[in-house]
Amino acid sequence: MINQEKAILLLEDGRSFTGKAFGYLGETTGEVCFNTGMTGYQEILTDPSYCKQIVTMTTPHIGNYGINPEDVESNHIQVAGFVIKEETDIPSNWRSTQPIGEYLKEQKIVGIQGIDTRALTRHIRDNGAMNGIISTVDTQIESLIKKLKNAPQMAGLDLAKDVTCKAAYKWNEIEKKQFKVAAIDFGIKHNILRLLESNDCDTTVFPANVTSKEIMDFNPDGVFLSNGPGDPSAVTYGIRMVKDILGKKPIFGICLGHQILALALGAKTFKLKFGHRGCNHPVKNINSGKVEITSQNHGFAVDLDSLPPNVEATHVNLNDNTSEGIRCTDLPAFSVQYHPESSPGPHDSRYLFQQFIELMKSKNT
Repeated sequence: MINQEKAILLLEDGRSFTGKAFGYLGETTGEVCFNTGMTGYQEILTDPSYCKQIVTMTTPHIGNYGINPEDVESNHIQVAGFVIKEETDIPSNWRSTQPIGEYLKEQKIVGIQGIDTRALTRHIRDNGAMNGIISTVDTQIESLIKKLKNAPQMAGLDLAKDVTCKAAYKWNEIEKKQFKVAAIDFGIKHNILRLLESNDCDTTVFPANVTSKEIMDFNPDGVFLSNGPGDPSAVTYGIRMVKDILGKKPIFGICLGHQILALALGAKTFKLKFGHRGCNHPVKNINSGKVEITSQNHGFAVDLDSLPPNVEATHVNLNDNTSEGIRCTDLPAFSVQYHPESSPGPHDSRYLFQQFIELMKSKNT
């Protein structure tokens, strides 16, 4: 049975939406953003890149195929809150183990449903991503405004330290692989690790604050920089580590890892108005001329005008011409802003993992 408790979503500019409680009864704050994917809500919920964010799904019906333990991208739900038009509380799928509302309730994630998500999406698109608060326990706007004022802004926020692993661990224990990879966990998704494994990589995952000495002592064939949440410029320890290993080991970065590599190379980053989130974003591969449909989840971007002479753009976003990929011309390092591992999303860009393999091969010969 759908929960009938009243819920309110208040944005920091004063716009409010009244609906029904969805998931756990309580209160939560975070940056409100929207995702345009029609499927993949479970992967979105468990993606560490959504830490401290309230995610709005633009697709009206969420929960159609339920929840199953095999499709998670981390060990628990990562979003701060969840906003939908309507929950499907009787899922239809043979893999489903529970409805989405139960899943949110079980992990104490506050959500809201029954609001006009089209109006909310247009408001964010026109006015930019901003902080918001969802409450099922306090319906007084004046009170919610006071609470919202205490929520930190995303710009300047280092969230990688909140989602990274506590200690290094080996991903694939059973079978020996050809390439020894050090994956830096700024908020890594499980499907990245699965694809590294399927591409013959023996992967050890390291915490975000790993030092360059620890990496060099480990002596990997290549270093992978993962996705993650927050402002890349605030991850100073990660930028410093990458600076120290540039040229010594092949590097492949995704999302936050892309931004950290760019900053380590001397480029700059900036906050997008409302970010790119969804699994249908067109990206042009500048070298091949081909267009890839990509999965994306980021609120910051690399400033293309700030790229140093030894760094070239390899991919560009066809919606707003922002950076989607870079390559260092004199060092073995490249990265992309989007998610080639998808999950959810199309598989157009999975060739990039093979590109990383080829980079490690050439470095070792």
